[in-house]
Order: sequence, then C-alpha cells, then structure tokens
Amino acid sequence: MYRTTVLLVLLCATCQVAFSVTDGLLPNGNFEYGPKPHEMKGSLVTQPKAIPNWEISGYVEYIKSGQQQGDMLLIVPEGDFAVRLGNEASIKQKIKVTKGISYAITFSAARTCAQEEKLNVSVSYDYGILPVQTMYSSNGWDSYAWAFQAQANEIEVSIHNPGVEEDPACGPLIDSIALKVLYNPKRTRANMLKNGNFEEGPYMFPNASEGVLIAPRIEDENSPLPGWMVESLKAVKYIDVQHFSVPEGKRAVELVAGKESAIAQVVRTTPGKLYALTFAVGDANNACGGSMIVEAYAGKDTIKVPYESKGKGGFKKAILKFKAVSTHTRVMFLSTYYTMKNDNSGSLCGPVIDDVQLLGVRSNRRLM
Repeated sequence: MYRTTVLLVLLCATCQVAFSVTDGLLPNGNFEYGPKPHEMKGSLVTQPKAIPNWEISGYVEYIKSGQQQGDMLLIVPEGDFAVRLGNEASIKQKIKVTKGISYAITFSAARTCAQEEKLNVSVSYDYGILPVQTMYSSNGWDSYAWAFQAQANEIEVSIHNPGVEEDPACGPLIDSIALKVLYNPKRTRANMLKNGNFEEGPYMFPNASEGVLIAPRIEDENSPLPGWMVESLKAVKYIDVQHFSVPEGKRAVELVAGKESAIAQVVRTTPGKLYALTFAVGDANNACGGSMIVEAYAGKDTIKVPYESKGKGGFKKAILKFKAVSTHTRVMFLSTYYTMKNDNSGSLCGPVIDDVQLLGVRSNRRLM
C-alpha cells in the first residue's frame, strides 16, 4: 500500500484528485513531498496547493526534522518532514470511499506551544474536536484515531487548528495521516461480546511505537474500536504486539488515564440467568510499573482486580460472575489509579485489558 501511495504521488505531484485508500497512508500522508522553493517564505507555505495532494489554508509551515524553534528541537516521527498548523490553519484532501462503510482516520500530532491546543478533525459532513494538550508518549508525539461512517462515495478529510494564540505561527505539528476500513465484528457462540479481543480497530503505523489514542465518545460518536465505546473524559490507548506486550492476539487496550479512561459495551442478556465475564489484566512492557487495579462492571455487579506491574510485560486472568437483572447489561472497564511511566518522561500509562469474553453458564458449573 505504501509503495502504491508513493507512485500515485509521483504521478500526480500537484493535482488535487480524489484517491481511494482502504488501509494505509493517504497520498503524501507523511508530507515527504513538499513545496517548491518559490512556494515558501522561510518555513511558511505561501501557495494553497503547494504541498502535493493537499490543499492548505491559513498559516501552515513545512517543518524539517531537527528544525530549531527557540530552545526546542522539532522532531518528526515518520520520515523527514511534517506540517505545523498556526491559528485557524487547515490541511485537506479529497478521497474516494464506499458509502455506508465505517472508517477510522489515524494521524500523529505534537504540540509545540500552548497547553490547551485542540484539533478539529472532519470529513465533509461530520467533525470531532480532539484535545492534544495531554501527552501520553515519551517522545512528544501521539497518534490519534477518529471514526466516521461514509455518507458519500467521495469525501474531504480535513485537519484544522481552531486555536487563537498571541503568536499566529504557534500550533501543533501534524504528520502521518492514514485511513482504515472498520469491519463490524459479530458476536459468536464463544463470546457474546463484539471484538472482545480488540483485534479490529484503527490503522497503526508500522514504525510508530506510541500506540493510538482513541477519543472519548463525547468527541467521537463513531468509535474507532468496533463494538466498544470510550465512555470517559480521557482517551484509551490502542496498542499492538509489535511494540508492546499484549496478553492475547495482536491488539489490546491500555487504560491510560485512571477512572477518566474507560471502555464499555452493552450486550443482550436474559434476566435471572448466570453469566461469566472473563478477561486478562496486564502491563504493556512500556516502563509502566507499580500497583494497578482494574475495575470491571457488569450491570450492578463489580470486581476490582489488583495487578502488581514491574513495567516489563505480563498478565493475569480474572473473572466476574453475575446474574443478569435486565435484557441489556452494560460491561465496563476502568483503571482505579493514575499511573506514570518510570522513564522520567511524565507520560501517563496504565493497565492493559485484553481477551474479554462473556458467556452464559449453568448454575452448577465451575467457572474457574
């Protein structure tokens, strides 16, 4: 997919044509192809279509990795270049999609100035405002996911900085913008929950080691994590086995913001019937050590699962047995404590949840 994207960029360096992307970087999504020298004034881009495959508005800078900003050295997570969005600046690109299908946009961002920076991520008919002031990675860059359902076969993806700072050039860096189709997982006889192992989710950059933040429901009505909703004030982190310790399969969820970081799913149940909710609790092998507690809820029942983390990976299994009291039961997980990495970065982290299964049981059956 990456080679195909590069070929498309080379064939159409300056035109604004809608391309079809289902799983990978948008054309020139990592901004490695930049403006010509006469289309820039210093680092400021002066022409709306100077960056191949993108259209810009407002104060947009083309940043090279290692560029100096005062005492700060600007680092780019993918390749050598990124863009910075000043006050009311935006970048946008038209892409072809399939109407009725759900997609997730993944992009990387880093703040360079204000503490309260936000980004307005949108498609032609929908938008979400994502806060970027809280950093969860050790390198200053975080990746974010935002989901939408396509209402047309061609859309315009836009990232806009709505901030108004004293310095008009002040704003977040943006890099590596990708798109992925989201498939709706089915419930099975082996698991009443959808996507209980979290294998279906947003695109993850192969060379990025910080995971992907999934925004709360209040900022994204369409979850990038099919079957689940982030029902809290802060994001959760989607992690992969290539860069983290994962209890089962290739993907898992890290609860990175204490009780402000929760995932939930509503499932049909039979009142009076017994059920068993099993799950794995661990750590991501990312220097997140200390005493952790995961709280699991199923309707009115709850369990607190302690986990003593050394920050080097590992997990334990837990179970919550309950009797359903209604036709729908809400299953939810959150972390009791705030935890920070012990690498002196000050980055928030937390326990990992994975391999979540829900099954009905007979009253005389031993569960564990």
